[in-house]
Amino acid sequence: MTKVQLDQAVPDFELPSTGDTIFRLSEHLGKNIVIYFYPKDNTPGCTLEGQHFRDHIDQFESHNTIILGISRDSVRVHENFKTKQEFPFDLLSDSEEQACKLFDVLHLKKNYGREYMGIVRSTFLIDQQGVLRQEWRKVKVKEHIAEVLASVKSL
Repeated sequence: MTKVQLDQAVPDFELPSTGDTIFRLSEHLGKNIVIYFYPKDNTPGCTLEGQHFRDHIDQFESHNTIILGISRDSVRVHENFKTKQEFPFDLLSDSEEQACKLFDVLHLKKNYGREYMGIVRSTFLIDQQGVLRQEWRKVKVKEHIAEVLASVKSL
C-alpha cells in the first residue's frame, strides 16, 4: 500500500465524518488541511489535543486552513465527543484503518505489559494543492499547537 511522503501529493481518500457526511480529500483542495490522528475519543490526551485545536481555530481559519481529527472510533462516538467538547471541526471515523495505513500511524504499542496495534498520535499538514508539507509523529500534546500554527503560517 502507498504511504504518504513529504513534498508529494497525498492520495485521495474518503472517510465517514461527523455531520452525517463523507469527507473526500479531493473536495478540499484550495485549502490547507491539518489532519491529526489520535488514539481514542474521551481520553485525557486526546481531549486536550482537540481542545487546543478548538481554541486556536480562528488562527487556522485566518490562514485558509481546516482541521480534521481522525481515530478508529465510530461516527456516533465522534458526534458525542464533538458535541461535548464543542469542536468546530469534523472528526473522521477510520474504523477500517484506511487513512491510518496511508499515513502510517498504526504501530505496536505496549500498555501494562499488553501489546497491541494502536494509533500513534501524529499530525499532518497538507497544502492547498494537496501536497504533504509537514508531519509530526509521536506528538507531545502540550507544545504541539504552536508548532502546527507556525508551519501553517509559513505556507
